[in-house]
Amino acid sequence: MANNEKCCSTQLIDGDGAFNVAGIENFMKEVKLSECGLSYAVVSIMGPQSSGKSTLLNSLFCTNFTEMDAFKGRSQTTRGIWMARCVGIEPCTLVMDLEGTDGRERGEDDTTFEKQSALFALAISDIVLINMWCHDIGREQAANKPLLKTVFQVMMRLFSPRKTTMLFVIRDKTKTPLENLEPVLREDIQKIWDSVPKPDAHKETPLSEFFIVEVVALSSFEEKEEQFKEQVANLRQRFYHSIAPGGLAGDRRGVVPASGFSFSAQEIWKIIKENKDLDLPAHKVMVATVRCEEIANEKYDLFATNKDWCELEEAVQSGPISEFGKKLNSLLIACLSEYDAEANYFDEGVRSAKQKQLQEKLFQLVQPTFQIVLGHMRSGILDKFKEAFDKALNGGEGFSSAANKCIEIYMAQFDEGCADVVIEIANWDTSKVREKLQRDIDAHVASVRASKMSELVSSYEEKLKEALSAPVETLLDAANSDTWPSIRKLLNHETQSAVSGFCVELIRFDVDEQTKKSMIVSLDDYAKGVIEAKAREEAGRVLIRMKDRFLTLFSHDSDSMPRIWTGKEDVRAITKSARSSCLKLLSVMAVIRLDDGDDIYNIEKTLIVALADSSSSSAKDKSMTAVKPLASSTWDQVPPSKTLITPVQCKSLWRQFKMETEYCVSQAISAQEANNRSSNWLPPPWAIVALIILGFNEFMTLLRNPLYLGVIFVGYLLIKALWAQLDITGEFRNGALPGIISLSSKFVPTIMNLIRKLAEEGQGHANNDPRRSPSKNNQSAIPAGRVTSSSASSSVTSPGNGAEYTSSSKHE
Repeated sequence: MANNEKCCSTQLIDGDGAFNVAGIENFMKEVKLSECGLSYAVVSIMGPQSSGKSTLLNSLFCTNFTEMDAFKGRSQTTRGIWMARCVGIEPCTLVMDLEGTDGRERGEDDTTFEKQSALFALAISDIVLINMWCHDIGREQAANKPLLKTVFQVMMRLFSPRKTTMLFVIRDKTKTPLENLEPVLREDIQKIWDSVPKPDAHKETPLSEFFIVEVVALSSFEEKEEQFKEQVANLRQRFYHSIAPGGLAGDRRGVVPASGFSFSAQEIWKIIKENKDLDLPAHKVMVATVRCEEIANEKYDLFATNKDWCELEEAVQSGPISEFGKKLNSLLIACLSEYDAEANYFDEGVRSAKQKQLQEKLFQLVQPTFQIVLGHMRSGILDKFKEAFDKALNGGEGFSSAANKCIEIYMAQFDEGCADVVIEIANWDTSKVREKLQRDIDAHVASVRASKMSELVSSYEEKLKEALSAPVETLLDAANSDTWPSIRKLLNHETQSAVSGFCVELIRFDVDEQTKKSMIVSLDDYAKGVIEAKAREEAGRVLIRMKDRFLTLFSHDSDSMPRIWTGKEDVRAITKSARSSCLKLLSVMAVIRLDDGDDIYNIEKTLIVALADSSSSSAKDKSMTAVKPLASSTWDQVPPSKTLITPVQCKSLWRQFKMETEYCVSQAISAQEANNRSSNWLPPPWAIVALIILGFNEFMTLLRNPLYLGVIFVGYLLIKALWAQLDITGEFRNGALPGIISLSSKFVPTIMNLIRKLAEEGQGHANNDPRRSPSKNNQSAIPAGRVTSSSASSSVTSPGNGAEYTSSSKHE
């Protein structure tokens, strides 16, 4: 692989276990490791001797570790531990080549260095490659099982946990698919982990807390070299950015800064070298260990398939059974006694340790069933408690007394049941289940209490809402100086009444004084909230209320009778009085005044000065200066939370109110003017005097010739009939021009109608007197015509409304 980087390497630990301090210091300087901070990774490889570890590292990381010469025979190549920097991989990655295990040179019994070096690699490496042949999977020694078992145990005791990735590299992969090899390998690793004795702090810690297990397979280097190189190239890609999230070492923990790596490695190797527990056990102890473990496993399997145990386990699934603890205790004692009888002649220490392990495994097997029994009993007691508690409450018993009584009864029942369930040999503590039952009971009591109290609070809140909403709306509708004092009086009365009843109800819930005070304050706040909500609702309709009040006061007199605008009423005074009342309504609705100290808010005075009408120039000047407060969005000394209508909104509402009520005032003025015109039908006195003086001659002429009077009278009747027919007064009510246009269109038809009526009436008189002679008719033509005219003028039908206007000449 072409790369500008140079591979640096050094022997970290020699074959005798001596740490090369000078070598690692020079190595760190050459690779500039101190500059890396936490951005570096350590990779190591372990496995059997002559398994191709160095060859794999050189191919994978472009290192220069010494490889075995196959033509010289199979022998040890790597002595101790060597370290090199990987070429072309980011971040900086250090790789350690460990001496192979199971080597002929060290012999069968000298495996201490193997364990020490493997433990060292696991302690400082982020990724550990475990090199193994494909055909060794499932074997005991070649697959490194004893080595891993010892390393797991000692590592947990010596070092703080760190997440290490164990990458098992299966060499010379056969036709067996990796999918079939990997589960077997993972199962073996899990068994090793489960069998290792662990400190109390890590009794239940899973393997995944310490290690990430990965498995890859490579083809034979000698038989399928090209395929091997291709697979190695693919594997190399996984080491790029290996410490990033999701990388091979992405979950690592407890990383030592690069500048302290040398010192950390020295101290770890020192601790490992001084540890005596890494020595192989004596042959006698080893034999005892293997045999006692076989006996323990056999007894465990027999117990797991025991008919009595299986029946007991199955019966427990459906519910608690009588004398469960006694039956299970006898089965466990029988199993442990059988173990003691068979393992009696083996090493006492090993025998006792394996007996303890067997007992722990048996306890782990039966404990879920024991917990199921306790769970059934707990749920059954809880259900009975709920039923009894609800029954007591429905029977009218006090809440606290019912709860205390039921708790005492059913907790005693649980204690009696535990005595029947407890396994004597296990001596398991049932206090946690009892505490859980107590918590469940307390939670149910608290839930019922909360539900009942919530219903109680809701009922009193509903009563307050019903008692306050309608009266407050009525008081705000009739807004005056006593509105807010009346609302406060109503609020105090209803709140005190509700709180009194509420406190009586709270006694049976055994509520502490602090909670009681808090709930009373909450109820009081709710009552104020109801009034505030209603006040804000009414404030949103203040313009409608103002217009309704204005129309009521303006259109009705003091006796609530509709006004008839005869011309004698003082429209200006009535308007001013009605607007003042509306301004009072606006001032009342502007601010919430639920506290006694809120009466200092003199909103009405500000509005009167700023908005009320005034004719004097001084008042106008004063009004101009008083408008400035209404340009603000807040009232003086009034908190925003109590403001319903801001000064700016008041000014806008008043302007809109005046515009929308101006029409009513103008209509009243117009009605007065029309009434005055209709009442003043006589001319002025001076005109009457002028008529008498100027018309004296004409008056004397009429006296001398009475026939003129008859003609004038007939003309009067005709004009009066036309006046009634055309409804001249009604036509000019809407204005002069519309009246003239309407009369011009109706004048000719009305004249024609009058002529037709006169003709029909004259013909009717002729038909009624046929015996009259023609001469008589001719002689009486003029008088008849006059009578006809009079008759015609006395009966005229109005085409506009269909009503008949009657005016007899005889009545006139």
